[in-house]
Amino acid sequence: MRHLKAGRKFGRTSAHRKALFRNLVGALIERERISTTLAKAKELRGKVERTITLGKKGTLHARRQAFKLAPQKEAVQKVFGSLADRYANRPGGYTRIIKIGPRRGDNAPMAFIELVDREGETPAPKEEAQKKTATKKETKPKATEKKETKPKATEKKEDKK
Repeated sequence: MRHLKAGRKFGRTSAHRKALFRNLVGALIERERISTTLAKAKELRGKVERTITLGKKGTLHARRQAFKLAPQKEAVQKVFGSLADRYANRPGGYTRIIKIGPRRGDNAPMAFIELVDREGETPAPKEEAQKKTATKKETKPKATEKKETKPKATEKKEDKK
């Protein structure tokens, strides 16, 4: 029985798995959105969230622990700098997984994993969506009104005379 055996093996040795996730953590922190398989994205989520939480602590010990999860110097600087400031008031939940369908070659389920509140994102689309729904509500009653075509037909007859 497989009780309490957490984590996926991905058909790799432990060293290969560790190297894979160290590279994925660094790539996600630097680019803030990457495409990978759904299983890798789900496994990566916890490692990235732990790294960002270490960045929020800001201690030397936390920085050394973060280097174990993401050995890229630029990534760790970003975690302890801009990402720590961005997520200072957020109690976890720093990542989002978006399914994007199967991969063409082997039909593996693919997904985007991204950081919430990315630099490229703006909260304005929510306001625009509300404006669009408000305009749709206004136009619906107009569509139910009956059109009067009789006066137009009488006007044509009068023009012919």
